Amino acid sequence: MTFLNWLKRHLVVIAGLLTLGYLLLPNVVVTVFSFNKPTGRFNYEWQQFSMDAWKDPCGVAGMCGSLAVSLQIAVWATLGATVLGTMIAFALVRYRFRARGAVNSLIFLPMAMPEVVMAASLLTLFLNMGAQLGFWTILIAHIMFCLSFVVTAVKARVMSMDPRLEQAAQDLYAGPAQTFLRVTLPIAAPGIAAGALLAFALSFDDFIITNFNAGSTVTFPMFVWGSAQRGTPVQINVIGTTMFIVAVLFVLASMAVGNRRKRKKA
Repeated sequence: MTFLNWLKRHLVVIAGLLTLGYLLLPNVVVTVFSFNKPTGRFNYEWQQFSMDAWKDPCGVAGMCGSLAVSLQIAVWATLGATVLGTMIAFALVRYRFRARGAVNSLIFLPMAMPEVVMAASLLTLFLNMGAQLGFWTILIAHIMFCLSFVVTAVKARVMSMDPRLEQAAQDLYAGPAQTFLRVTLPIAAPGIAAGALLAFALSFDDFIITNFNAGSTVTFPMFVWGSAQRGTPVQINVIGTTMFIVAVLFVLASMAVGNRRKRKKA
């Protein structure tokens, strides 16, 4: 009975840890196999521990070039989607205008639409416009499908804001720009940051939309897909592990900053 009581009290925690372990299992496999030295072309079976791939992560021709392209597109797509999405979110929450309900509904279409449908539609649009497929068409496509996710994240944050804080700033003779920069923007910053991080992850990771609209440009997901047809170099696991570690460190740093601010307020 003692064990059953303990299990009932900690059931939610155990379920959460098991779910987290299930989600992180692929990352663990990628990390482990980044230290593998396969005897053949495919890095699917453990053979021998080796640091060769970590010593020369750009040892595979074209991999680091495709990684640089993906990072550039992800950064610019994040900036574009974050700026446009933040303005749209504020407009939808703070202002009343015609077709506001329709715009609210249309914003969610890219999130609900299958990626292959959006990819084919964007390809048709670019071809009808006579656009040259490549870096810029990928960037436009990524901004377009990341926009909805940014609007959703920022909109949720703006809706929870207390308008009395801005009114208090105006009562203290703060102008519109000063109120926005010193009151509104800091409060909305967590939602904007969440939308930006989500946009970056979606853009960097995208394959379907990119594959349709890339032309001769090769991004990192496309390089991985192409490599899987003829062999999987260990360096791919190295890049994946590095991105995972950077993401974890970023989250831990954000949590540390948030906890420090809470302690200062207390």
